[in-house]
Amino acid sequence: MSNIKVEKVFKRFVRRGQMTDALRDVNLEFKQGTFVSLIGPSGCGKSTLLRIIGGLMEASEGMISVGGQTPQQAQAAKQFGFVPQAPALFPWRTVLENMNLPFEVNRKAGINLSDREDPVELLQSVGLGDFIHAYAKELSGGMQQRVGIARAFGSGAPILLMDEPFSALDEITREMISYQLLNIWETHQKTVIFVTHSLREAVLLSDKVVVMSSRPGRISQVIDIDLPRPRTPDIEDSDEFHHYVSLIRGQLRERWG
Repeated sequence: MSNIKVEKVFKRFVRRGQMTDALRDVNLEFKQGTFVSLIGPSGCGKSTLLRIIGGLMEASEGMISVGGQTPQQAQAAKQFGFVPQAPALFPWRTVLENMNLPFEVNRKAGINLSDREDPVELLQSVGLGDFIHAYAKELSGGMQQRVGIARAFGSGAPILLMDEPFSALDEITREMISYQLLNIWETHQKTVIFVTHSLREAVLLSDKVVVMSSRPGRISQVIDIDLPRPRTPDIEDSDEFHHYVSLIRGQLRERWG
């Protein structure tokens, strides 16, 4: 799978009879196998950009290439895995049955993904090896979200689009899941585009952090996070980590002001 290129993308909506820019002249490139976070104020178009890249919404102007394909072509070819804010599990199905659901749907549609990962191993990698036969309704919110993350990594899709997947979780659970996400990503090296409002998450997880301005959403700065991998909890105490957090905070304050 090749890089994702976003070139001169605009997105406009009609609100109360007036045209409003949600995104303006967005230019980005996401290299294969990298982890990139989008951060910016609420309403700046982070999730809109994610949906446009994933083929769920069309840009008003500009071009997006996903390995030479349009987003819609890439979506039809099952190149994307999505992790939304809510885990979207069926409560009456077990954890393993929820993991297998996308493959059942694809099989009925005549689509067989040969490079599927072992679902049990993926659940073990996010600490849910003892819960594969539990019903989704019996799990906490954090555990359900871990199932959603494991399912996305097991889909066979080379690109994962994650839209604030930890936003509904408490701080302790967010921290734990952040490291589990890091561990599973470092094993599978998929391209991840991750929307967040958390400075800590953006620095901890990412190779690059894209700072966006308030609406209309524009790219203020792309910051390379030059921290060693694998990343462990002690890295958050380092001067380098705090430098990146302060740098991004300063960019956000400048753009919000």
